[in-house]
Amino acid sequence: MPTNMEIKARVESLQKLLPLVASLADSGPEHVAQDDTFFPCPNGRLKLRVLDVTHGVLIFYRREDEAGPKPSFYVHSETTDPDGLRSILADAYGELGRVRKSRTVFRIGETRVHLDCVDGLGEFLELEVPVGDKMALHAAEFEAHRLLAAFGVEETALVEGAYLDLLNAASRTDAT
Repeated sequence: MPTNMEIKARVESLQKLLPLVASLADSGPEHVAQDDTFFPCPNGRLKLRVLDVTHGVLIFYRREDEAGPKPSFYVHSETTDPDGLRSILADAYGELGRVRKSRTVFRIGETRVHLDCVDGLGEFLELEVPVGDKMALHAAEFEAHRLLAAFGVEETALVEGAYLDLLNAASRTDAT
C-alpha cells in the first residue's frame, strides 16, 4: 500500500506563507477545489473527493490521529461519475460529513505542499512526503520537520486528525 508521511498545521495567513512556499517550490502552484464526502469505515477512513462533475477519486486511508508527522497508508480509484458514486455509497453506508476546501498545491522535491482554505475552519498547511524507494520513513519525517521549520510553523500549530474531525469538534463547541 502506498505511504506518505503527513503533517497538518493551522496557519495564521496563507497569503503570508504563499511567497515563501513559492520561492522554495520546484513546481506549482496548482489551484484545486475539493469536495470530500466521508463514509463510515471500520478499518480507517473512506472519502470520495470530487474535483469536478466528471472527475472524482475514492480514497481509503489509514493513519494515526496525532499531531506531528505520521505515516498514512492509502489506496485510491478514480471515477468519471462522482455524484453517482457518492449517492450509492451514501445509500449503502451513510455519510459522516463533508469537507469543502480550496487547495493550492506546490511540490518541493518529492514533497507535496498543500495550502488549504477549509470552509468553516480556516487556513492550513499540509505536507505529504512520499515514503518508498526514494525516501525511508525516518528520512520522510526529517523532511517534514525541515519544511515546517523553513516555513516558520511552530509545534503548537500542529493539528490531529482530519479536517472532518476538526469540523465536528467545532460544531459540538458551537452547540454548547
